[in-house]
Amino acid sequence: MNIKFKQETFRDDFSFQNSPEAIRRFPFPFHEDKYMYSVNMEPHVPGSKGHAYETLIDVDEHYISEMADRAKVLKEDPLRCQALPHMMQAQWDTLELLMEQMAEGYPDLFTLTRQADQWHWINRPLNIDQKFTFGDVTTLPCEPMEYITRQSQGDFCIVDQRDNNLWMDAGIATTQADWSLDFDIGMNFMEWHGPVPLAHQMGVFERALKFLLNLQQGKPVRRLNWTMTINPRLDTSPENYHKWGSDRMTVTPENVGQKVHLRCELQSLWRLPRSNAILFVIRCYLLKMGELVEVPKWGRRFPRVLKSLPPELVDYKGLTRFRDMTVEWLSKYDDGKPTSPGIYPD
Repeated sequence: MNIKFKQETFRDDFSFQNSPEAIRRFPFPFHEDKYMYSVNMEPHVPGSKGHAYETLIDVDEHYISEMADRAKVLKEDPLRCQALPHMMQAQWDTLELLMEQMAEGYPDLFTLTRQADQWHWINRPLNIDQKFTFGDVTTLPCEPMEYITRQSQGDFCIVDQRDNNLWMDAGIATTQADWSLDFDIGMNFMEWHGPVPLAHQMGVFERALKFLLNLQQGKPVRRLNWTMTINPRLDTSPENYHKWGSDRMTVTPENVGQKVHLRCELQSLWRLPRSNAILFVIRCYLLKMGELVEVPKWGRRFPRVLKSLPPELVDYKGLTRFRDMTVEWLSKYDDGKPTSPGIYPD
């Protein structure tokens, strides 16, 4: 798998953009011309070549630049990475899972060798060559979850299972869509989903919790979630709202194609073997409207989705200021023809 890594930014001059290959591999989250919350879980198994589903832990052309942005966020705000003391075994589980998946999916980029508890990890894109003793935190430069997630795209939450509930007791979050790890740490499943409108009345989270409590080891699941972001900014955290909140006021009918981005989260959930915790991977992808319409099916479907959204969702996702402008801009790409089922390009 030949990946050409890009040098780009997700702040300041916002030089991020997708190659034609990255556009077509984007995990477009709408399988029909409308959207409403649902559990929408499916087995997380390898998908078609050239799609974000091709490997179970995805590495793409933005990898090096995303890791540089993560390092900046953590330097500015170390509380974006936290783990409660009882989660150390789950941290080692997480390190093992991510190293295994990255080495298996991208053997030209990552190598993991093991002799009993003596492990050797090589990360070629980031020039890391690390020998350590599995289970001995003193042999790594930081705790195991932070060590490996500084080398992995996306945010990661480790949720502990107890009292017939799930508790967010560890995580790293530098690419999140307006939620705070520092606020949510220690909360249970219903508490951290509390702000989401409509879904509670529909029983979505009750069904999701029941499903996840029975998640089996070796059978990860996935779902897609989405929102919209102005400018290709990865860090849209509450802590930094003063930096990005005003971006919404900069959208005009003329700059929609460049500024407005579909922000998709490929969420995968994995039962961890030793700790019985669940690793919740939240991988963020960004696609500006000018790139989205390069796939005709998506250019037809997305304005139809936006027009169909209930007012509560428009408000919750922060789309009120620019939703109508975006629909108007996209309308010239919707020729009224039917769209084929599913998320993939035709």
